[in-house]
Amino acid sequence: MTPERFKRLTTILQRRQLDLSVVMDKVHKGHNLSAVVRTCDAVGVFNVHAVVPDPCVRTSRYISSSAAKWVKLHRYNRITEAVTAVKQQNMRVYAAHLSDNARDFREIDFTQPCAIMLGTELFGVSDDGLDLADEHIVIPMLGMIDSLNVSVAAALILFEAQRQRLAAGFYDRQQLARADFDKTLFEWAHPKLAEFYTRKGLPYPPLDEEGEVIESSTHSQARLKGSY
Repeated sequence: MTPERFKRLTTILQRRQLDLSVVMDKVHKGHNLSAVVRTCDAVGVFNVHAVVPDPCVRTSRYISSSAAKWVKLHRYNRITEAVTAVKQQNMRVYAAHLSDNARDFREIDFTQPCAIMLGTELFGVSDDGLDLADEHIVIPMLGMIDSLNVSVAAALILFEAQRQRLAAGFYDRQQLARADFDKTLFEWAHPKLAEFYTRKGLPYPPLDEEGEVIESSTHSQARLKGSY
């Protein structure tokens, strides 16, 4: 861990947005899941909620090796569970869906706590998801095709949210609580050590300003007794 990399990790984590999220309603193709998660990382989304039924477990493993190491991925069996999770955080849910009352996504105030709901590549957001959403949003299109790949749609909407939040100064202030920030930063900077301390049931030791571990005697003894 170089001081430069630690500084970069710290800066990225300070910009993570807790009140901007994505709900994926059975988006089961591995490459699309991975692309959406990568976009979430680029925009600064901290939590992603994915409805991944049992037959799609293999895609969960697929994305775990990509940008999901920088974004917290929460898995559910039903869309009701995912929507409940974000609404408990006072987020409005915007479903990407072409309907009679859908609004242009650029009209939405994404500086308010919100989650973007995206559906399957073939069928879109499920009926249950549409019923649970607060509003439907649409990306205006002027060609013969009336839909975009789900990962492309996610990128367009999320970067509009980023644009609004940058202008409002949202990325200039840290949203994560101190304890959550320190825990996540340790896991990002020292993933193998984090796994080791978790396995031993020990709290993470603090880090110095360059990202080096400041171990207590308890942590040192635990390291001597086991490998990581």
